[in-house]
Amino acid sequence: MKVCIAGAGAIGGFIGTRLARAGQAQVSALARGATLQALRSQGWRLRRPDGALEQAPATASENAAELGVQDLVIVAVKGQSLTGLAPSLGPLIGTQTMVLPAMNGVPWWFCQGEPGFGAVPLHSVDPGGAIAQAIPLRHVVGCVVHASSSMPEPGLVQHRMGQGLIVGEPEGGRSQRVQRVADLLARAGFDVTHADNVRYDIWYKLWGNLTMNPVSALTGATIDRLLADPLVRDFCSAAMMEARAIGARIGCPIAQSAEDRHAVTEKLGAFKTSMLQDVEAGRPIELDAIVTVVHEIGRRLDVPTPMIDALLGLTRLFARTRGLYPADAA
Repeated sequence: MKVCIAGAGAIGGFIGTRLARAGQAQVSALARGATLQALRSQGWRLRRPDGALEQAPATASENAAELGVQDLVIVAVKGQSLTGLAPSLGPLIGTQTMVLPAMNGVPWWFCQGEPGFGAVPLHSVDPGGAIAQAIPLRHVVGCVVHASSSMPEPGLVQHRMGQGLIVGEPEGGRSQRVQRVADLLARAGFDVTHADNVRYDIWYKLWGNLTMNPVSALTGATIDRLLADPLVRDFCSAAMMEARAIGARIGCPIAQSAEDRHAVTEKLGAFKTSMLQDVEAGRPIELDAIVTVVHEIGRRLDVPTPMIDALLGLTRLFARTRGLYPADAA
């Protein structure tokens, strides 16, 4: 298979290095700036949790036309960057190309064709429908990433924990094309699940991130401290129950209680969320795909979300005062 990693950051670089070292695919990267230069000069680089460095030669370009049509395009950028990137992916996408977004939160395609949504895009994650137009749903393979990594310098990925990937057809069920992707990723060392309902897996992961990410960003606290405070814990639980009510309306019913999920999260210990790491580094936060989109879905379904609304307003204002979220966004 010809595989292109669009966005060779912490997650894209992790997947790209593993695939390149496995030798089961022709792997390239669509990158720019310092990351592009690092890939060209030093190749794929991944530092494992035990400190060992894995490397592999890399083919990289900032021009999709130079890389040509791919069998699989793995998109691994922050949600706020995809609107600008998506139109440039055209030369990579042929009639049979699969596009796998290895991204946080709710993807642009999540409600396409669902009752109450139809073809109307989710404005919070796909303003104007530009992404859906550039990447038609028939090309999409759903994905959930259960891994933590960072990029201490351009082109060098530090893997921290986890190597789980869940893949599946956006409309549910199993398919041969998704099994090909699952097999390829499994041969590269990932713990891969071919899901019957990947939308549920996306919503279930979001159910925890919805509160832990923004509350940690607001407070600067690791998740063990968030859950140790009974008032903060109760607030997070209330917001999660609103999201659970939305999930029941969109075919993603969650049987767990908020306390059940907190028990799972507590096992991570003194963990810094990705949003807190972005705040500390002065990077724009990925608020829309994690919180704003849940607020939007709730409004479109007339599901009350007062706790989520408060969380969105506070986090948005916090980020705007620090230049980490656009001042003109809704």
